[in-house]
Amino acid sequence: MARAAGYGSAEMRAFTALLDRLSFTSSRNAKLVLVRDYLKTAPDPERGWALATLTGELSFDAAKPAFIRKAVEARMDPVLFAWSYDYVGDLAETVALVWPAAPGANREPDLSEVVDALKSASRGEVQRLIEGWLDALDPSGRYALLKLLTGGLRVGVSARLAKQAAADMGDVAVADVEEVWHGLTPPYDDLFAWLEGRTERPSPQAHGRFRPVMLAQALDEAADLARLDPADYAAEWKWDGVRVQAVSEGGVKRLYSRTSDDISAAFPDVIEQMAFEGAIDGELLVLREGRAAPFADLQQRLNRKTIDARLLAGFPAGIRAYDLLSADGEDLRHRPFAERRKRLEAFVGLIPSPRIDLSPLQPFDNWTALAALRTGPPEGEPRAAEGLMLKRWDSIYEAGRPRGPWFKWKRDPFLIDAVLMYAQRGHGKRSSYYSDYTFGVWSEGALTPVGKAYFGFTDEELKQLDKFVRDHTTERFGPVRAVRADRDFGLVLEVAFEGLQRSTRHKSGVAMRFPRISRIRWDKPAREADELSSLERMLAAIEAGRAP
Repeated sequence: MARAAGYGSAEMRAFTALLDRLSFTSSRNAKLVLVRDYLKTAPDPERGWALATLTGELSFDAAKPAFIRKAVEARMDPVLFAWSYDYVGDLAETVALVWPAAPGANREPDLSEVVDALKSASRGEVQRLIEGWLDALDPSGRYALLKLLTGGLRVGVSARLAKQAAADMGDVAVADVEEVWHGLTPPYDDLFAWLEGRTERPSPQAHGRFRPVMLAQALDEAADLARLDPADYAAEWKWDGVRVQAVSEGGVKRLYSRTSDDISAAFPDVIEQMAFEGAIDGELLVLREGRAAPFADLQQRLNRKTIDARLLAGFPAGIRAYDLLSADGEDLRHRPFAERRKRLEAFVGLIPSPRIDLSPLQPFDNWTALAALRTGPPEGEPRAAEGLMLKRWDSIYEAGRPRGPWFKWKRDPFLIDAVLMYAQRGHGKRSSYYSDYTFGVWSEGALTPVGKAYFGFTDEELKQLDKFVRDHTTERFGPVRAVRADRDFGLVLEVAFEGLQRSTRHKSGVAMRFPRISRIRWDKPAREADELSSLERMLAAIEAGRAP
């Protein structure tokens, strides 16, 4: 692509190359190295804006996908674009490939130039800016620009992985980065100065800060129970909600997810109840008269930008407290769990709100008794827990997932055999594969959709599934393909899921919790897949508190 002399943007090309390599790298460790090396070599403030993009801290409200689509449809036949989009499966990639080249039209922008311009531009100026940048860039640069603008990177890098890469760059613990993160702002000049040894660590003492979360290992019943002493552990229910950290310090009140995302705006009713000075680790649930509702009720509140009075009244959120990390300015994380638990009981007892309550401990004498408890539900809350947690009495609150102090002992998943009915292309590196699968069970001689899954299979199995979809497509509905599925022919999938609830949104009347492909039953005839009545019996047992 022709460029005016001296106007090539090495910084934008480096960011473009990073996204391109991340898209085609599956190894987590390899992704860490790519991001770490980029942060080491890129200049300020470009690397700071890149880190903000990877962690989801940078967004541009004016650059909506609908606007970008409108811009490209003004430059090419809309029907041809629609066909292209259907084939590629990703808006940014499609626009990057089909945007008409305009060699020499403009100079390539720097990453910081894009950010600065969009931060100050009026809505009317945004269209001109974006179109000018797209004219100036080659297809790879356009792809990087559009991913930056829309925030939908889909390169397999989570906010935690990006923070880990920054920590690796400075040879510090990722927990040390997470604890100062919410006191920082892009482009993170003070963060990089610390990581490069030019200044002291930014202060971790900011009011309302996030504390890195302690996670549990999955319990291996055969190996772990034989070597563990029941007297060393406390047990409590693993409530089926969303793990959160509620922080109220110096007048600053914040609610964080376990990955440090600030979700305060989505739960104003919880923030209002946080009449304390400290930091609580707990589970976000819908609580009615002191009882935890099923996860399906909490789903009504999740991933919403605005909350209306109807939702606040119908699905009142609250916190069931597990642990106390700080109280009245004192950091308790290095105290043993037994002491923190006593402090937590007293602490919660002083909070004047029934919407912040205590997760009760479950007494037991031996593993056999605890195993029996695990198979049943909490009294009065039959659909509110998904298993048990074990915590050593002497354990400190340690960031990450240390081996031994805490275990999660989840109930065995539910399993059904279902038939593949529809498939849709995935996103990112899966955009060329049919990787999202809708499956159904038999009801009165016909298949009824009961769920959708897009993980649980290997890369090799994905190729086999994709080939099956292409070879046996019967109809097409935009990006979705219907797959042949009848009594005499069809692909049976063993589906695992964590729970089941009634649903008026689904024709089947049921909705699954966390469905995933457990096995591909190439050997099983479609006619032998499960009936809807099997799911209805499972649901009745769950509601009655009899199901594992």
